[in-house]
Amino acid sequence: MKILPQVIEASYVSDYRIELVFNTGLRKTVDFSHWLKGPVFEPLKSRAEFRKFFIAGGTVCWPNGADIAPETLFSIRDVSERAA
Repeated sequence: MKILPQVIEASYVSDYRIELVFNTGLRKTVDFSHWLKGPVFEPLKSRAEFRKFFIAGGTVCWPNGADIAPETLFSIRDVSERAA
């Protein structure tokens, strides 16, 4: 049985970067800046709004309803990626 990746920890790093820890033990820093387009994500260009993220349903979410699928976040390669 394959484990579906879920975000279990999230910490603000800088700009639009968040360090994520997944239930698989993977830890990586993801740059969310390329998603900040369109009606749901546009308000997150304000760093004050961006920093209001929280974890729900196994992924990073914001109070305005924005979220990104955990499997999408898991599949992004990042230079800071490493095993926890």
